[in-house]
Amino acid sequence: ADIYGAVHSFRNAVCTITSIHLFYCFYFLHLKLVFMFRVDLLSFGVFSAVSMFLNTLTPKFYVALTGTSSLISGLILIFEWWYFRKYGTSFIEQVSVSHLRPLLGGVDNSSPNSSSSSSSNGDADSSRQSVSECKVWRNPLNLFRGAEYNRYTWVTGREPLTYYDMNLSAQDHQTFFTCDSDHLRPADAIMQKAWRERNPQARITAAHEALDLEDCATAYILLAEEEATTIVEAEKLFKQALKIGESCYRRSQQLQHHGAQYEAQHRRDTNVLVYIKRRLAMCSRKLGRTREAVKMMRDKFPLLSMFKYYISLPKSATICYTAALLKARAVSDKFSPEAASRRGLSTAEMNAVEAIHRAVEFNPHVPKYLLEMKSLILPPEHILKRGDSEAIAYTFFHLQHWKRVEGALNLLHCTWEGTFRMIPYPLEKGHLFYPYPVCTETADRELLPTVFHEVSVYPKKELPFFILFTAGLCSFTAMLALLTHQFPELMGVFAKAFLSTLFAPLNFIMEKVESILPSSLWHQLTRI
Repeated sequence: ADIYGAVHSFRNAVCTITSIHLFYCFYFLHLKLVFMFRVDLLSFGVFSAVSMFLNTLTPKFYVALTGTSSLISGLILIFEWWYFRKYGTSFIEQVSVSHLRPLLGGVDNSSPNSSSSSSSNGDADSSRQSVSECKVWRNPLNLFRGAEYNRYTWVTGREPLTYYDMNLSAQDHQTFFTCDSDHLRPADAIMQKAWRERNPQARITAAHEALDLEDCATAYILLAEEEATTIVEAEKLFKQALKIGESCYRRSQQLQHHGAQYEAQHRRDTNVLVYIKRRLAMCSRKLGRTREAVKMMRDKFPLLSMFKYYISLPKSATICYTAALLKARAVSDKFSPEAASRRGLSTAEMNAVEAIHRAVEFNPHVPKYLLEMKSLILPPEHILKRGDSEAIAYTFFHLQHWKRVEGALNLLHCTWEGTFRMIPYPLEKGHLFYPYPVCTETADRELLPTVFHEVSVYPKKELPFFILFTAGLCSFTAMLALLTHQFPELMGVFAKAFLSTLFAPLNFIMEKVESILPSSLWHQLTRI
């Protein structure tokens, strides 16, 4: 439905620019041809006097005429550029869509009610937006380094994680798995140094040293994440860490109010326990035990505020695109663009299209991955909200869900580009959400391996068609005026050669027709 709306909008816009600008340009070209060939094109009736007048004009008149058309084109170009820089859209396109499209039978999809409701939603979302635009978040579904990331490196020889991404993970590990009281326990002291190590093999060696001294939950976590080569091995190590982590949590819970030192230790043990349970749920999901994974994620954790950090992202692509998939599931199996263009969208289809528009506006990079128009890579350990990294992380786990729903990808393919027709300038204007942040490209280039992945920077700042068209037309008419003034006879020769070449096929057909048809029949046809 959005494709048909875009076609109608483009048709009306072309009609506008033709009526405003092309008319006088082609009329001036006609006048130049009259001068060059001295042909009386209007040699009959009341127009003979006009033809005689045109044949008596001097070359300076036609040069001035062509220069005037170039000047008018330049003025239109300057005005269009100024209007685009100030308002983010083409003036001619806006006038054609707003005023000419209803006159030519087009349908205006932006009703006052929808616009008012969407603007109110946008204001509400903007007011609730309190975090930084380009804040980097921990990926809740990050893969296992030993069992997944390292296996990819062994097979392809490529590093799926950037140094910036791994450095952020090291900072997270030091924040959530260490505390000031680690020096009281030798194993924790070793692990405090291990989390700061840059060399993976040094971290693994330190974890084994800590386990030689005593059972340590964080040591098992490190081995499960980086040494285990399969998900089954990682799950076994996490289960061992869970037993130790629950024991440490119960012990520190009894002493948490005895001082700041015990409070910090309890907070660390809580973080460890939450992390272990979350990763165990990830293992169950990867091994096909979905019910068990859901049950583990629904269990009440000791401290919900800490758990929220790991599994929740404000206004995430997962929330927006899952809502769009749920609404598309009800109508996607019977959806047809041709039928929708004839009868219009039903209420359920309109709700699905609006949900897709909302999701695409939040993160415009996801559709190209879902539609497999862009190659997918392993997701990073950190993601940027509304960025390419978040799109990769979402698509990596949810592409299979879109494929399972019959017609969902077809509905997405037909409607997702219509979002940017509704938002004239996505980089600077918001419709349902706050404006799209301009810093996403820089952050994504730090998070994603640009060596073998082209970072998506869509939507780009693109000039409207009418600015480019007017600029080309202005340059062409100016060049034509200059050449006609400097070389009038040579331009006449070129024009004759161009027209003769252009009409050569028609002349050839006419000659064939004359040779085939009898002369009397041809005479009667010409009289008719």
